[in-house]
Amino acid sequence: MGRADARRAQRRGARRAAKSGGIRRLFTWKKMLGAFFGLCLLVMGAFVALYMYVDIPKANALAERQSNVYQYSDGTLLTRTGQGVNRQIVDLAEVPKEVQHTFVAAENKSFYDDKGVDLKGTARGLINTLSGKGKQGGSTITQQYVKNYYLTQDPTISRKLKELVISLKIENKKGKDYILAGYINTSYYGRGASGIQAAAQAYYGVDAKDLDVNQGAYLASVLQAPSQYDWQTATETGKKLVKERWAYTLDNMVEMHWLGQAERDKLTFPYPDKPKPAKGMEGQTGYLVEAANKELDKQGVTAEMRQAGGWTFTLNIDKKRQKQLEKSVDRQLESKLDREGNKVDATVQAGATSVNPKTGAVVAMYGGAGYTKHYFSNATRQDYQPASTFKPLVLASALENESKTQGGDLIGVNTRYDGTSKRPVVGSDTPFAPENEDNRSYGNVTVQKAMNASINSVFAQMVVDVGPPAVKKTALALGVPDKNFPERPAITLGTMNASTWDMAGAYATLDNHGKKVTPFIVKSAKHRERTVEPVEGTGSQVISRKSADTVTSVLTGVVDAGSGQAANTSAYEAAGKTGTSENNKSAWFAAYTPELTTVVALFGESPKEGGGQVSLTGTANSGRANGGGFPAEIWADYTLGALGGGSTAQFDLEDVERGEVTVPASPSTTPSETASTDTTPSKSPDKPSQSATQSPDVPSTSQSPDVPSTSQSPDVPTSQSPEPPGGGVPGKPGDGNENNIADNAPPAR
Repeated sequence: MGRADARRAQRRGARRAAKSGGIRRLFTWKKMLGAFFGLCLLVMGAFVALYMYVDIPKANALAERQSNVYQYSDGTLLTRTGQGVNRQIVDLAEVPKEVQHTFVAAENKSFYDDKGVDLKGTARGLINTLSGKGKQGGSTITQQYVKNYYLTQDPTISRKLKELVISLKIENKKGKDYILAGYINTSYYGRGASGIQAAAQAYYGVDAKDLDVNQGAYLASVLQAPSQYDWQTATETGKKLVKERWAYTLDNMVEMHWLGQAERDKLTFPYPDKPKPAKGMEGQTGYLVEAANKELDKQGVTAEMRQAGGWTFTLNIDKKRQKQLEKSVDRQLESKLDREGNKVDATVQAGATSVNPKTGAVVAMYGGAGYTKHYFSNATRQDYQPASTFKPLVLASALENESKTQGGDLIGVNTRYDGTSKRPVVGSDTPFAPENEDNRSYGNVTVQKAMNASINSVFAQMVVDVGPPAVKKTALALGVPDKNFPERPAITLGTMNASTWDMAGAYATLDNHGKKVTPFIVKSAKHRERTVEPVEGTGSQVISRKSADTVTSVLTGVVDAGSGQAANTSAYEAAGKTGTSENNKSAWFAAYTPELTTVVALFGESPKEGGGQVSLTGTANSGRANGGGFPAEIWADYTLGALGGGSTAQFDLEDVERGEVTVPASPSTTPSETASTDTTPSKSPDKPSQSATQSPDVPSTSQSPDVPSTSQSPDVPTSQSPEPPGGGVPGKPGDGNENNIADNAPPAR
């Protein structure tokens, strides 16, 4: 390196050293420490200013609650709620000490020692608010009391800061007993109960002074999520969580030496009483309001927000159609029952949901005999099986997946299957051989005939041909909930759980040419401070129009000449399906016209404490109750009235899939050895029909389920026989699913 290069390198080093020294001089420890203390003084000054500026306000609107208005779709009044607050203030001294401690143990163990604020929790809440996560973050009992009584539930930074300041001022001016009394007397516990006295009555039918530590721990737990933790209406997840919260509360009491371990070990979960409906909720009103409130919860209008009042909720319920549905149930069912003198009649519960298939709007709903008589809504309950009303969804999946039979035929309207009762399915790892209604065998039939007569053996094989996972995927897309829904051949019999609301959505989607329909009941929710957007009732195409329209075409045959003939009239065009679950515990009729989709169901529910599913057989002394009986009759009566005496609207069906039929080498001349309402022979001479008594464990090898008869052209639908389908009593068509049995289980009788 030359001298010149050395000098240049020396100058560069000097410049770097000077620059580094400048940075070090700029960020010295003294300067950084000074900046930190300056920032602290600035924050403290701002907080002092805020403390001086914010006063303890008057009670908020929650303490001066307004009523809410629920309206029919035309704006006429359905009911008002919240005219008077269900609250009775009690002195803290009236509440047993151990019950007081349950609230502290559940919410704020340091309550008696802290200064009323949780700085970490408040900071976390501010961060969550800034990041858009809403009102998350911990709060002390003092902060919650301030929020409930003086402020609002809005998840804003200004509200959180005010909450912090007011909490500090309340702590300085009032004692802990004052704050705890205010907290338990102003909090909302669910069931319309504000305050511990109303809550004690609502959940346990006692005064607050008579609560025990066990009950107190439940009430303290339910405060965290009143709409989710009410045992009578909670989901399985909600029940699990509230039990965990109850146990957590009691364990904290042991930790705080407020409860002995030996006493804690003796305590068992205190199941609350059944809810008592509020006044003004009689008849169908309570069911409609309950359904609206559940939907509002999902839309972010919480129970606490509704309790504040001032809302106008307009429902999609059409007043005339609602009254018509109530009249139809009374005329076609209740007038024929002897609930006092007949034990079976006393168990009958009816439910229905009616939807506009073009919008998803729930225009009418029937929840039961009356909200004050039967608290649970039969329209939205999901504890019964939809039975054979699921079969059209099996066909929809077969069409959507372009599935083929075991013999290679594309499945469509005219595709043929073996309808032999107890016929083992072919091609499944899970053995299944369902019995048809009355153990009746049909021989070789088209898909149309199988749907008309609801032949279990045909649709069991179809599920296997499509694949249970694929069938489930289609059903979920159409709107069937994923409740008790295994991927096995038995799903063809509707062994999952669903409500009339759920099935109305699925059938409305078929009615809407495969474009998703989600039933919704709230048309609008308005408050002077905000407006909530309703649920989107229609969505994307979940199955093709071709698949949906083909199913509709088949279901018109069920009404015209199948198990749904009770709904057949020249006043409108209709498509539908009947269903009866295992041991006749529920009976369904799900059907639609081009303008209206309605699902009606009967449920056998024991009137004894705790309920339980029982058989509907013998309802109104009519023998076996099935979907083609009372449900179809109610549906027809309602639909006729709801459509103003009828409608000329026709289904606009496109590109219906007729399917394929393999023609055998030689025509069949051997007559069927089993009772069949089909007009064609059931087997070829060289492939005899399998015995109906064959073991369900052994798959069929003697006959393909899709061997056709050549006595009929593959593209010509089977003519309909006037004989009652399903093997039912003349005049009372069956629906073919009397035995909704489990995989490879003996048929239930």
